[in-house]
Amino acid sequence: MSDLFASARLDAEAPRPLADRLRPQILAEVVGQEHLTGPDGALTRLLRSKSLGSLVFWGPPGTGKTTVARLLANETALHFEQISAIFSGIPDLRKVFDAARRRRATGQGTLLFVDEIHRFNRAQLDAFLPVMEDGTVTLVGATTENPSFELNAALLSRARVLLFRALDDAAIAKLLVRAEGLTEKPLPLDEEARGVLVRMADGDGRATLTLAEEVWRSAGPDETIGAETLQAIIQRRAPIYDKAQEGHYNLISALHKTVRGSDPDAALYYLCRMLDGGEDRLFIARRLVRMAVEDIGLADPQALVIANAAKDAFDFLGSPEGELALAQATIYLACAPKSNAAYNAYKAATRIAKAHGSLAPPRTILNAPTTLMKRMGYGEGYRYDHDEPDAFSGQDYWPERLGRQHFYAPTERGMETRYRDRLAHWDELRRARRGED
Repeated sequence: MSDLFASARLDAEAPRPLADRLRPQILAEVVGQEHLTGPDGALTRLLRSKSLGSLVFWGPPGTGKTTVARLLANETALHFEQISAIFSGIPDLRKVFDAARRRRATGQGTLLFVDEIHRFNRAQLDAFLPVMEDGTVTLVGATTENPSFELNAALLSRARVLLFRALDDAAIAKLLVRAEGLTEKPLPLDEEARGVLVRMADGDGRATLTLAEEVWRSAGPDETIGAETLQAIIQRRAPIYDKAQEGHYNLISALHKTVRGSDPDAALYYLCRMLDGGEDRLFIARRLVRMAVEDIGLADPQALVIANAAKDAFDFLGSPEGELALAQATIYLACAPKSNAAYNAYKAATRIAKAHGSLAPPRTILNAPTTLMKRMGYGEGYRYDHDEPDAFSGQDYWPERLGRQHFYAPTERGMETRYRDRLAHWDELRRARRGED
C-alpha cells in the first residue's frame, strides 16, 4: 500500500509537521549548537579531519540530535540507518549488523543512529562493541540522560560524548523567523506574546515549531494575539523534569546549594521549579530538614524546628496551600546563619567510634545496680554535677585507652557563638579542677 501511495506521489502531498519541513539540509543550518556545528565546532573539525568515529549525543529533547546524525551521514557518504532502543531488541540488532556487514563488503559504510540509547540494557549495549571495533558501523547514540550513569563504561570508552544544549532565546527566535519565511505569513502575536511563546518552548526547537503551528491554527482573521490569550490557547508545556532522572537530582542539588549559599531568592526559584515539575512535596520537605541539620545546625537551632513544622503544615494543609509552608521554610533556611560544625563533629565521632571498637566507659560514670558491681568500683567517685560549683564537675568521661577527644568546634556565627564561649569557659574550669585534684 505504501508503494501505491509513493507511485501516485500522494505521500508528497500529505501534510507534514512544520518541524519536518524546516529540518536543516546542511550542518550550518542547525541552530543553537554552534559549539558543535559552527566553523570551529567539534563536529565540523571531525568532518574536516575525515575521521568521525562513534559518538554519543547527550542533550534535552528538540535540540537537533536526530537531524545532526542524518546530516553527518550525508556529509560522510555513509548509509543512514535509524533504530529506537524503545522498540528494538537483540534480534533487531543482529539484522541491522548483518545488513551493515553486507554493505561494508560492497564498500558502503553505515552510520547507525540509535535513539534513546540509554533504554538498552547492559547486554544489549555490549552487542555494539564488536561492530564498533571492527568498523562495521559508526555508532551515533542519542540520549536525554547522563551517559555516565546510563551507558556502560565499555561503550563510553569507544565513543566520544558530545553535549547538545537547550536552545537559547536567540536560537528559538531564529527558528520562528525561518518558520514565518517558509509559511510566508507572520505569527499573529504581539511583542509580549512572542516573548512568552519563546519561553514556553523551554529550549526545545521541535516544541517551538509545534506551538507556532497551534498559534496559526487558532488565530482568527486579522487577529493579533496577546500574552494572556496565548496562554489560554496553547496552555503550557510541562517543564522538562523527570523525577527519576538527572533533572530531579540537578534541581535538588541546586536548591540545597543555594540554601547553603544564603541566597533566598535563588533557593525559592529552584523550589518553585521543582514544585512546578510535580516533585513529591514530602521529598522536598525531607531535604529541607536535612539542610537544617547539615548546613545550619546549632548556629540556629530553630531551623530544624521550622523545617519540621513546614513538613507537618504540608501534611495538614495538603496542596496547594501547603506549598507556602515549604516556601517559608526555604526562605528561613537560606537566611539563617550557617554552620556545619555539628555535621562535621558527628562524622568525626563516627570515625573514632568505628576505629576503636568496644572501649568501656570509665567505671566512675557507670551505674552499680548490684552489690558485686559496687565492689568492683562501678560508680565510685562519681560527682553529681548539679551539686558542684557552676553545676560543673569537670570529670573525665572518656575511656582510658582513648583519652579526651575534640569533635565539636562551634563557629562564630549565630547561636554557636554562645556555645563557643560556654565550651571555652568549661575547658578553663576543667583544667582548674584537675589542678585542684
